[in-house]
Amino acid sequence: MSRSLRDYDEADVRVRPNRRGSRPRTKDRPKHEDAITGRVISVDRGRWRTVVAAGTPHERTVTAMRARELGRSPVVPGDLVGLVGDTTGRDGSLARIVRIQERSSFLRRSADDDDSTERPLVANVDLMVMVTAVADPEPRGGMIDRRLVAAYVAGIDALLVLTKADLRSPEEFLRSYAPLGLEHVITRQDADGSIVGLQELQERLSGRVSVLIGHSGVGKSTLLNALVPGTDRAIGDVNDVTGRGRHTSSSALAMQLPDGGGWAIDTPGVRSFGLGHVDPDELLDAFADLAVLAESCPRGCTHLEDAPDCALDGLVEAGEAGSAGPARLLSYRRLAVTLRRNDPWDL
Repeated sequence: MSRSLRDYDEADVRVRPNRRGSRPRTKDRPKHEDAITGRVISVDRGRWRTVVAAGTPHERTVTAMRARELGRSPVVPGDLVGLVGDTTGRDGSLARIVRIQERSSFLRRSADDDDSTERPLVANVDLMVMVTAVADPEPRGGMIDRRLVAAYVAGIDALLVLTKADLRSPEEFLRSYAPLGLEHVITRQDADGSIVGLQELQERLSGRVSVLIGHSGVGKSTLLNALVPGTDRAIGDVNDVTGRGRHTSSSALAMQLPDGGGWAIDTPGVRSFGLGHVDPDELLDAFADLAVLAESCPRGCTHLEDAPDCALDGLVEAGEAGSAGPARLLSYRRLAVTLRRNDPWDL
């Protein structure tokens, strides 16, 4: 004979356990008022290395994981984060990152110009150091243009560092960027292995948070090893067939400059620097030399090759943008066409 529910006594009732525990759910998140601040210096397989109390007797490296409440928010080198848990830095200890402090800057790129997916690189930097060799491998002006655009959009100053000046004079290449007033440092390696121009670079980086970006083989790791002795970043060479450098750095790493003189963040050598995340309307402002000339264009001018009455062609041809004007205009238009193609409001 079957029994009704009221016939069951308490011993008969079986309650399925709650796999999330017996605590009541709440939307209130802990405030973690006891969290201490650390700077992220590297990321490796779901673990973040941070430096706490930098420049003090209590400085230590703390390894941490991301707390669940952060969701999928990117945490990148240069980020200042709140840490709780075991923040002693002892071997085997593991803290938790519970918040990301407001960033002063956020440098991003995309894989390609037609890919709007952002790839975060570094945070809280105020200077992009574009390391380019004047020879072996050959310099690529288009890549410098892209980095300048990314720096402009992120609100970051830019510095051009030309290496291997012992192989070729950098003057011709520098004339390409003279109209921009782009600050630069020239370095070369002497026979004894010392780097001429290193002291000037040190002075430019002092007190700043910098990110060094450059192709493999341009001498970026050589500069970093000289700037931060004991770093021992792997040094690559150049492929004799392709003329391109081989990748050496596999992950970004933030390093404190000697005597607390700032931070330098090394990034892996990247062969592409997509701008799919950039608003097309921001692009012309990043080409400062062309933006000035574009003030002579009629209202609503797209500044593209088929734009009627665009003043850029005539002014550039007349040399108003310097000797590199034609190449710069071509570079701008090539990027502008691609970015506008990605803009759903521009279709």
